[in-house]
Amino acid sequence: MRNNDWYKEMAFYQIWPRSFMDGNGDGIGDLYGVYEKLGYIESLGVDGIWFSPLYVSPNADYGYDIADYMQISPDYGDLDIFQKVLDGAHRRGLRVIMDLVVNHSSDEHEWFQSSASDPDSPYRDYYIWKKAKPNGKLPNNWDSLFEGKAWEYNAARDEYYLHLFAIKQPDLNMDNPRVREEVKKIMRFWLDMGVDGFREDVITFISKHPGLPDDPFAIAVRGFKYYYNGPRIHEFLGEFKREVLDHYDCMTVGEAPMMSPETALKYIGEDGEKELDLMFHFQHMHADCLFLEYYPLPFSLRRLKRAFSRWQSKLYGKAWNTLYLENHDHPRIISRYGSEEFRVESGKMLAVSFLFQQGTPFIYQGQEIGMTNISLATIDDYNDVMTKNEYKKRARKSEAKKMALIRRASRDSARTPMQWSAGANAGFSTSEPWFRVNPNFTDINVEAEEADGSSILHFYRKTLKLRKELPVVIHGRYREYYPSSRQFYVYERVYEGTRLLCICSFSKKAKAFRAPQGYDLREGELLLANYDENPAEKGGFTARPYETRVYRFGAGG
Repeated sequence: MRNNDWYKEMAFYQIWPRSFMDGNGDGIGDLYGVYEKLGYIESLGVDGIWFSPLYVSPNADYGYDIADYMQISPDYGDLDIFQKVLDGAHRRGLRVIMDLVVNHSSDEHEWFQSSASDPDSPYRDYYIWKKAKPNGKLPNNWDSLFEGKAWEYNAARDEYYLHLFAIKQPDLNMDNPRVREEVKKIMRFWLDMGVDGFREDVITFISKHPGLPDDPFAIAVRGFKYYYNGPRIHEFLGEFKREVLDHYDCMTVGEAPMMSPETALKYIGEDGEKELDLMFHFQHMHADCLFLEYYPLPFSLRRLKRAFSRWQSKLYGKAWNTLYLENHDHPRIISRYGSEEFRVESGKMLAVSFLFQQGTPFIYQGQEIGMTNISLATIDDYNDVMTKNEYKKRARKSEAKKMALIRRASRDSARTPMQWSAGANAGFSTSEPWFRVNPNFTDINVEAEEADGSSILHFYRKTLKLRKELPVVIHGRYREYYPSSRQFYVYERVYEGTRLLCICSFSKKAKAFRAPQGYDLREGELLLANYDENPAEKGGFTARPYETRVYRFGAGG
């Protein structure tokens, strides 16, 4: 049996390969570029890399539509350069996890091509096919999360196939044991190569309700309740764990939209046969929206804090948290929860807001230098399939309103090329990049932040270093103060006589801060702050815009 608690003391860096670094000069990020930047990744103080999909793909959803699970996309290199990157990462003490996308494949995968065209194909039932209803209507009324309804007609087979996401992402039929054997084969292939685990994409969707019934009631997406935490999900994940994962020194983190901590414990609870090690949930990403960024609400600090504290409290001593504020699926966090006007201050404050909680942090490329959302002129300037679909769904709204929403909510803001320098193409490529570079690259880039000791980049390095030095961050109990405050997020961590007090102001105005009862800030050691001058009295201080401080009280760390 594996003993892989090593992930509890790690921090991961997520690479979305198409936009990280172009090493061969064709305008597309690749593994050659990643290899060049391994030293930079190590310098951040992280312990591992999570790669978004590197596999062969037609890029209908930029890698999340996979046409070959056991080959590297030519855009990114080949298996040889991947092995070189993997070995180079391991030499630097960096673990590597891959994206595992098995709810769906690409419609250009040979499995689907054969399933659709050959009546005698062994892949005939690898996907979820249905005839139209007798009245000619779709097999059911489910919605796709990315493109229209969840069914697409295939003339060769004279049936519809289910696609919960893009039309070119047909859902695999996990009820078929042969499909599950394919998943195990994929896992073993990469684990045998030396990969250290998987981030499992929308893994809680892989079991569908028998009969795929109509959904008469839905708040946002019809059908969701019939595949979210489906009837055989624990059976499937348990099978993958017992037959594959338990035989390797590896870890798994599952992506789980609409997940609650109570339900998460059924997957990651440590008091039983946990099926996953970690879980990405989305509750803290809903502080400025209803379920999804395309249904915006005013930012609510109290909503954010409730999500943070609920997961910290419910999982403490029972399971392990993931900590993140950015990834490839969300707009940039400074543009959402912080302030572009106070970019440096709010970027540092946001780092403190999550990095001193209990859990394993995941930092997304560009987050560590404070990259922000891009603002493009028209919908044609955007690439993302989800972005274009959300634009089409709002046909009755004015162009100005539609584009304002797109600029606020699009995933493409997280997918602009990494800003390495103020030089041509932000130092990302010697050729024109595949996607627009944010024009602010001349001010926001790695080279400039390396030279500035007070930059967001150096702040992330210091923060990650402190995490490693302070056992209280790994093991301490969490407590939130002032949950009703609309300006401050304040939490403590307590472990073996050491107390850590983290203070985060979410206001762009100066605000009086009162220390919690039992704390005299004059007696604490100020470990981290985003302003140089930090006067404090026993009772508190006047917090400047987006000010953050981390104090230590007691001995031992």
